[in-house]
Amino acid sequence: MNRRDLLGLGAGLGLSTVAGRVWAAPKADARLLVVFLRGAYDAANVVIPTGSDFYYRVRPNLAVSRQDALALDGDWGLHPALRDTILPLYAKGQAAFVPFAGTDDLTRSHFETQDTIELGQTVGASRDYNSGFMARLAAELTRVRPIAFTEQLPLIFRGGGEPVPNMAITGVGKPGIDERQAKLIAGMYRNTPLAGAVSEGFRVRDEVYQSISNHADQADRGATSPRGFELSARRIGRLMRDTFNLGFVDVGGWDTHVNQGGAKGYLAERMGELGRGIAGFVEEIGPGWSDTVVVVVSEFGRTFRENGSRGTDHGHGSVYWVLGGGVRGGRIAGPQVRADEAHLFQNRDWPVLTDYRALLSGLLGRLYGLDQNALKRIFPGNDPANLALI
Repeated sequence: MNRRDLLGLGAGLGLSTVAGRVWAAPKADARLLVVFLRGAYDAANVVIPTGSDFYYRVRPNLAVSRQDALALDGDWGLHPALRDTILPLYAKGQAAFVPFAGTDDLTRSHFETQDTIELGQTVGASRDYNSGFMARLAAELTRVRPIAFTEQLPLIFRGGGEPVPNMAITGVGKPGIDERQAKLIAGMYRNTPLAGAVSEGFRVRDEVYQSISNHADQADRGATSPRGFELSARRIGRLMRDTFNLGFVDVGGWDTHVNQGGAKGYLAERMGELGRGIAGFVEEIGPGWSDTVVVVVSEFGRTFRENGSRGTDHGHGSVYWVLGGGVRGGRIAGPQVRADEAHLFQNRDWPVLTDYRALLSGLLGRLYGLDQNALKRIFPGNDPANLALI
């Protein structure tokens, strides 16, 4: 496997030609959606090191065979559950994968490391739980319209200036509070610091419900009933196409200690749902896909060796996805090492060669034309890495 070096930031933040068109910075209205796979997905069984004999030796029950893996290049393959959804984006140069990515948080705790990533602050320093990195990003942008597609406002959007609306979009039904009750509640908070947040919450609730209701008949025309993330992603696509341009959604179910499966099984089913959801999002965004970036992250990877329960345990390095109509994809990006025993971290995990803050900082700088000072405010104590993804 060839080691790929990080490209210097000296490429600049100006005009860049991507896939036959010009992406001009800054793009104040560019859309960004961060998809957080909570539970730590097994990246090594999704972006598969098919060039590694060691992978096949230490995963006798879980390895995805070279025949089943979808070839990405000479060393890497993609899980077959993503054949009809993510592979076509990769083939069009609209999806890139960054292996050996993650954080320097070594706790291997889901909650600790999820917090680390959402806050985007220096590991080991005192944490400010009222300052998430997407809130700091929103404060740097003009004409920003952020939203969290979550039950509660996540850490990633806490802090900043204007309140960020949040809406759990799976299973959205008719609002339980009618217009009269909403006005009474808003009146209770009038002339208080929460007045703006309460008013905005009701406004977004009504807007989301109206948007989904208007498209319900189209979704039901002879099609299989959508579920879970597949349904959510289409709804998110409509909302981000028409109203919002900075979004966050989390997807659970990735903690695969037992009976994970290989080319088929539990993980394969979850990947199929995720892939169909992203494909649905792309379809709903339509022409706006050219100015949209989706980043898929997880708190950490999983152990390179399978465990005794035909699963994998908490690990370290992961694989991040970067997708979009203007992304320089169709490649495996970032520095790499051979997927062998000698290069494991603590003799068990993928190492982290690309820090998530450096990756995101470089990406956001290119996407929005942010200068070094702005990037330092979003990710303090960190230097951007330009992987030439835009």
